[in-house]
Amino acid sequence: MLFIAISASLVGCDEWLDVNKDPNNLSELTSPEAVMPVAQLAIGNALMGWDMGFAGALWSQYWTQDHTSSQFKFLDEYDETSFSTAYTNLVPFALNDLKAIKANSEVGSGHYLVAEALSIYTWQVITDTWGDIPYFDALKGDEGLFSPKFDSQEQIYADLLARVDALLEMNFSSADISDDYDFIYNGNVSAWVAFTKSLKLKLMLRLSETSGYNNAEVLVFAKEGGFITETAKISGEIWEPKDGKRHPMVEFDDAGYFDNVIASKTIIEFLNTNSDPRIGSLFTATSAGTYVGSIQGDFAYDGDTDGNGTADQDEEYSLVEFDNKSDLILMSTWEVNFYLAEVYARAGDSAAKSYYDAAVQASLDYWGVSGSVTGAGEYAEWPAGTVEENIKAIAMQKWVAYCKVQHIESFIERNRTKYPSVNAVEIKTPTDRTDVYLNFPVGDFTISVAGLGKLSSNLPSSPIYPNAVITRNTNKPQQKTSLGQKVWWDQKSGK
Repeated sequence: MLFIAISASLVGCDEWLDVNKDPNNLSELTSPEAVMPVAQLAIGNALMGWDMGFAGALWSQYWTQDHTSSQFKFLDEYDETSFSTAYTNLVPFALNDLKAIKANSEVGSGHYLVAEALSIYTWQVITDTWGDIPYFDALKGDEGLFSPKFDSQEQIYADLLARVDALLEMNFSSADISDDYDFIYNGNVSAWVAFTKSLKLKLMLRLSETSGYNNAEVLVFAKEGGFITETAKISGEIWEPKDGKRHPMVEFDDAGYFDNVIASKTIIEFLNTNSDPRIGSLFTATSAGTYVGSIQGDFAYDGDTDGNGTADQDEEYSLVEFDNKSDLILMSTWEVNFYLAEVYARAGDSAAKSYYDAAVQASLDYWGVSGSVTGAGEYAEWPAGTVEENIKAIAMQKWVAYCKVQHIESFIERNRTKYPSVNAVEIKTPTDRTDVYLNFPVGDFTISVAGLGKLSSNLPSSPIYPNAVITRNTNKPQQKTSLGQKVWWDQKSGK
């Protein structure tokens, strides 16, 4: 697997990790933290790897299947997919390594802090993606437990919140972390404490549509401060221009998989219409210097949608390119500021604007683009409207900010907030096609043309379970029948 190649190449040459030893048998290693970079890479590779990287992009309507190839048709067709590679990276690899680090570290030590924070983070990604999963009985193969029961997402969230509270109650003032083993914060203990606080905020806000959500309680926590001021990422500076030593998306590009994807008209029209300066960082321009996207999932159409005399399959579309210095982001500063903006917005507190502005600016700064989009009269100016109008503004800018860096987070958050909204337009006749082209619903999602009949005109909600989770598990539930099964916290009305 790509992860194995990456992790072996990055850590195999260093004296502190002999890759001929079992990385899960820490009794053979001189220090438990030696597998920490391997666990961090496993998480990063899952987030922007084969499953979550590509599916997150197509289901967030950043990318769509190209007209002349077929690799990702199944994603635009909303066919059942399980994200099995992501699950392998997150559970057998990352979580087992993190469990081993905790078991061999002193509670309250710096390495315990990193391992527990990343474990909570990873479990949230897993349950946010699949919903009910084995949790309390998971990772117990060494105890002979091979049929772990599935736990409800509600129970899992309750435990994750209890774990993050317990971690925040510990005193790490005397803790230290060797920067040799920490690809994310280079041994900065204070940054990891801030990451943990930000993780709690994320856990709390994800439950915004559930009956137990208490925004007043979340607001009190938000006002305590202490959240990340530096994006939690695996820096692109670690990559090398060699097979197995590059950003996962660069590896996929080199293997030819980006011949299969083009820009989605959904995101392109939004960026074009609003003259968003980030467009050139997210997509390539055509030879005419314009940015062009294809209607989501419209790869089978062999006609000429725009009537310019060139068939759709022969049109020049904007593409996606990843530099080998691209980062793998776990949690961004814009993400956390968007969370804070929403908490304050739900409270009717005017401080929401400052966090919203800071979030958008952080995204602009990350891509190195000048100018502003939130100033007076600019397209992303804070609306200062109703609570729902403000939440929509936050969600729309979050959608843009996550493009090319946080795809699965974009998919998950859109399912929570239901923004961008889904427009009811459907392309079934030539008249439909002309109308959609001339009156494209800018700022709305459309149901993939190829997936129209699959989910009763709804968007995907969650992947089915990987075989690794249910095969030979006597406590398994019935397999999901489609991508339409919502996770527990996904309770807001809308598609």
